Amino acid sequence: MTSPDPSREPEPTKPAGSATPQYKDRIYRSPAGIVGGVLVLGIIAWLGIDAVVVGEGRTPWLALATMLFLVPLLFAYTLRPAVFVNDDRLRVRNPLRMVVLPWGQVASLRSGFSNEVVDDSGTTYQLWALPVSVRARSKAARQEARAARAAARAGQGGAGSGRGDGRGGAGVPGGAVGAADLGAGAALAAGGPRRAETDRAMDELRELHERRQEAAEAQGEVTVRWAYEVIAPAVAGAVLLAVLWGLG
Repeated sequence: MTSPDPSREPEPTKPAGSATPQYKDRIYRSPAGIVGGVLVLGIIAWLGIDAVVVGEGRTPWLALATMLFLVPLLFAYTLRPAVFVNDDRLRVRNPLRMVVLPWGQVASLRSGFSNEVVDDSGTTYQLWALPVSVRARSKAARQEARAARAAARAGQGGAGSGRGDGRGGAGVPGGAVGAADLGAGAALAAGGPRRAETDRAMDELRELHERRQEAAEAQGEVTVRWAYEVIAPAVAGAVLLAVLWGLG
């Protein structure tokens, strides 16, 4: 699942200056990933701090090295991923890098086992903040099927009510179609096919790409920045762990 939220953030590729307007981004994130990350980080912090406080010998150092190695990686893969979208560009914040793609450089947005964006050079970037959920797709398909059946029953009931004797249509036992069936059919007609939340998010991105890919403001170069603030402490923790284990 994803959570689109409005947020104001400065664009990294916009020139600075008093005349530069602020661009309002829509942010897509994974609530399930955030909740899971907070829980796991809490457990690691609890166990690690306990080992540092009450541990003896090398135990406190091993606990510190383990936390230094694990915490940045867990943060990167659960809390960090996000997709920032505005009329000019798509910014993809993945666990270990930030990718900025002007809409004019986006070739396609595709969904399969994962959601991905492909630039004009053919390079593919995975959208970690928009994970594909087969369960969510199946649930949406079941809801759509139920709504379609409800709409069909509602249509039969409406057709039969004009021919009956006041107690109901010929093809509808009991004489009436339930209010829930009518509501479900109306919702299907008004809202269109049901879609999983990440699929709806991808539909929004494709629609915006279609509208803005030729705009002059949406041109530029694709930029990639590695997240050294995540990589450096994780590497330091791994080296410290190796040294401690090597010393025996």
